[in-house]
Amino acid sequence: MYDLEVRLKNQPGSLARLGEILGKNGISLEGGGVFTLGKDSIGHFLVEDGNKAQSVLEKEEIEVLGIHPVLIQKLKQEVPGQLGLFCKKMGEAGVNILAQYSDHYNQLILVVDNMELGLKISDEWKKRN
Repeated sequence: MYDLEVRLKNQPGSLARLGEILGKNGISLEGGGVFTLGKDSIGHFLVEDGNKAQSVLEKEEIEVLGIHPVLIQKLKQEVPGQLGLFCKKMGEAGVNILAQYSDHYNQLILVVDNMELGLKISDEWKKRN
């Protein structure tokens, strides 16, 4: 799975257009979100085939800022503070979290600046929790 990072115009219909384009091309969004930043919005979406999504969107002149591998981590939803504890482990190891959201299965999706170290921490977390 990959994080698809896009820039959209902060105006009515921009997100609908993105969703329609991807849907017509058989690309499902498995999680994500959009955040307003001035005249633009930045979206992060979980997709199975990042390269295909990028190609389809760029043909329709939607700016793709990046395709990023993701860490997928299941936290214990019934235990308060899991997000803080997990992210603290990342921070203590020097891993910067660039984007965070959830997928349709309530799993934590992270884009990090050091995938190798992030995966190591994530694997350790899975073993202990």
